Amino acid sequence: MGHAHTTSARSVEDHAVRIDEMITRAWSARPPETVPLTDALGRVTHADIEALIDVPNFRNSQMDGYAVDAESVARVPVTLPVTGVLAAGDAGDERHRSGTARKIMTGAPVPEGADAVIPVEDTEMDGDGVRVLGSRRSGEYVREQGSDIAAGSVVVPAGTTLGPRHLGALTAVGRSDVTVRPRLRVAVIATGAELVEAGSALGPGQLYDSNGLTLATSVTADGAVVTFRGRSTDTADEFSAMLSEAAENADVIITSGGVSMGDFEVVRDVLGPRGGTFTHVAMQPGGPQGWTDLDGTPVISFPGNPVSTLVSYLVFARPAIRRLSGLPDATVTERIADEAVRSLPGRRQFLRGRLTETGVVVSSGPGSHLVVSMAAADVLVDVPADTVEVPAGNSVRVWPL
Repeated sequence: MGHAHTTSARSVEDHAVRIDEMITRAWSARPPETVPLTDALGRVTHADIEALIDVPNFRNSQMDGYAVDAESVARVPVTLPVTGVLAAGDAGDERHRSGTARKIMTGAPVPEGADAVIPVEDTEMDGDGVRVLGSRRSGEYVREQGSDIAAGSVVVPAGTTLGPRHLGALTAVGRSDVTVRPRLRVAVIATGAELVEAGSALGPGQLYDSNGLTLATSVTADGAVVTFRGRSTDTADEFSAMLSEAAENADVIITSGGVSMGDFEVVRDVLGPRGGTFTHVAMQPGGPQGWTDLDGTPVISFPGNPVSTLVSYLVFARPAIRRLSGLPDATVTERIADEAVRSLPGRRQFLRGRLTETGVVVSSGPGSHLVVSMAAADVLVDVPADTVEVPAGNSVRVWPL
């Protein structure tokens, strides 16, 4: 077999840029999708969306009351004959006669010739007529056609993550579907002969496959779609076949395991000869990393230790996946609580921590195998490579888990 191409330790920043570019390029090749509004919650608009109609698309009443011409109620009190009732949903095509009033409900069409609505509380019944106690100027309590939005105006700009309020507005302006950005499709393959499905009995030397589920659920939480999830042993044929199957419906393939310098590193053994780059990134945990352009589909290869896998995903894949899904950057700045954080020089450390009322507390060491202690943490504390100590009270970048 050919040899994987290895380089000296890369910085986290350089590797992050490379992975981000690969994910973005793969996603950019996809055309936008048109989906019904009923399926559009959380999707991101591809282009500006304009109103197809005026809203409201006819003059209507803002109040329950009486439709009048303002001139007839200029001097009050005045009693006007009532010529009928207009309810919401009526056609309202009978013209208003000056000097009369028509009872009208909120949302009902204001008849032509009427230019004001007297609220019911400014009136009292007077035999068959209505006594108007307060005058109104022309236009009062009348919603003009297009006063909310005119046909052709932008209702929702491009790049908007659609929430219920947007979907309501799009329905109101005559839309039944919407063109949205494609969702990134991700395949996840966990490798390792020692991995077995959760719920089955563990044999000697075996581990439950936590990586597959961690990666798949992370991808889903970050707004992308998992199109394939596989678990491969350390045989090259099985892994190669799984890669081909995964590539059929995925924009990006993420693998865990098989990237280190050992003898049975299936990801490295299969992808190295196919142009893969395997390198060491100056970080802990998560040093060994790889990437391959597999006939146009990027394969991003993370190390197999469960903590290293999750840290690698958060630092290298999550930022691009969230951005393309229309979600905000997940990282935040927090202050270090009561005790200084110590770190090794020369490597960017991602230490597990918990957010407390007084700031972030580091909860466990940088070891890459401590998967259960990871669950007790809720953030990673990002300590730069050249920093040996962060004093209490200082701010650090944290990555929510």
